[in-house]
Amino acid sequence: MRAQVAVVGGGPVGMLVAAELAGYGVDTVVLEERTEVSERPKATTLHARAVQSLARRGYLPGNGDALGTGAGATSGAFHFAGIHGLVITAPEGEPEPILKRPQAELERLFEQRARAAGARVLRGHRVTGIAQEPDGVRLDVEGPGGPAACRVEYLVGADGARSTVRERLGIASDTAPASVSALAGLATLEDPEALEQGWLRTPRGWIVSKRTPGGETHVRTLDCTGAYEGRERQPTPRELQGEVSRIAGRDIAMAGARWITRFSDFTRLARTFRTGRAFLVGDAAHLHFPIGGQGLSTGVLDALNLGWKLALAVRGAAGERLLDSYDLERRPAARAVVDNTRAQLALMRPGEDVDALRGLFAGLLAEDRYAGGLADMISAQGAVLPAYTERPSSWEGRFLPNFRLPAGADDLVTLLRDGRPLLLLFGEDGARHEEEARAWAPLLRVVRTGRVPGAAHEALLVRPDGHVGWSPGGSPLGGALSAYFGRGGCAPEAAVAAPGGGRGIRLS
Repeated sequence: MRAQVAVVGGGPVGMLVAAELAGYGVDTVVLEERTEVSERPKATTLHARAVQSLARRGYLPGNGDALGTGAGATSGAFHFAGIHGLVITAPEGEPEPILKRPQAELERLFEQRARAAGARVLRGHRVTGIAQEPDGVRLDVEGPGGPAACRVEYLVGADGARSTVRERLGIASDTAPASVSALAGLATLEDPEALEQGWLRTPRGWIVSKRTPGGETHVRTLDCTGAYEGRERQPTPRELQGEVSRIAGRDIAMAGARWITRFSDFTRLARTFRTGRAFLVGDAAHLHFPIGGQGLSTGVLDALNLGWKLALAVRGAAGERLLDSYDLERRPAARAVVDNTRAQLALMRPGEDVDALRGLFAGLLAEDRYAGGLADMISAQGAVLPAYTERPSSWEGRFLPNFRLPAGADDLVTLLRDGRPLLLLFGEDGARHEEEARAWAPLLRVVRTGRVPGAAHEALLVRPDGHVGWSPGGSPLGGALSAYFGRGGCAPEAAVAAPGGGRGIRLS
């Protein structure tokens, strides 16, 4: 079995990587142990930057299409460490800032896109060995038909917290041991009104509950007095009922419970997200206490950052430096999530000192519901990428908000859906940069348009992930294009379908 890229792990993050790569015409295979999508309740939240980025790549129909309507900024209520009152706001022309969608549904959506673009999804296949070679990676695979070998040019490990890829490649991690105990499960309460929905804090811990359309209650508990002994022991319905009743301080009768799992604040951050021809994304690269709904969003942003870079490398239009930028850009973002979830857990622990601190936070949020720093941290809208060019301008690395082109029907989101780097030339001043970019014409999408009111730019290079790659005031445009894509002269080929139904371009 051969492919250009193998993605090990077929959860939502792995399937998104596969959909992106296949959309660029990369021969991609997904190797997934599970034979079907798990319906076990997991993540349900996508935050603003992940939603905005998916919209730019043509995903989430019905949530990312009604853009640029002039309806103004949109907001959504959220919390920090269970303290409600935080408001997350997205700029005008962007999707709603908080998207609630079950993880299983996203996994199916991304798998459908991956298969439609030509990716091979092999379920029931387990990787048992990995060896990096000078020109690729060899995988030993155990599948329904027995053992097999798979040779690929690049490998992406999206196989979760207990990543085989990470372990087999010997990628070290910085870890912090568990200090709390937590349970999650779907419970059938004998009296559905016995447990109030939402967040309940008592001197004994936390209960978060939400009733499902089917009449069950999704329950999560948190005990901050210490970690579980023997975490590998499978929790039982009786244990979940006992823990909920203990924390609530009264008997909460359950007729049954299913899909019960343990979790904790065990933290892992891989010391590199890239080694040779292999990359880590999602939980394989970073793991943190699941507070604030940031885990899935962080993995989605990993996938969208890596996808276009790896596709360019496979097609010969990018070098080692661009691939190295994946770790340089995404590892600090993961570190920030690890840190803010630790801070939130500290605010959730029992004690009079913590009570006073929570009261202070609650008062600050009540005074300023749009607490920009916290909201931008949780939603990742405050992130600015490290400089890539030799002399970066002040705009380089910033995420470019959506806007509608003057006298045109398109907006920025629509222009980015074909997956190509976008060179925007504004007015006559911008047109002078076109000749400088001519050598990269087969790779770029060049759009000439009028001046945008209030904008100080005459030209912008926008990466496929929505971040500004170059603007006037720093390195010359040619230098920036060389840094990203080599010396130019890439021969055009026929366009191929890009994720979300747009048009991509073959880069070889």
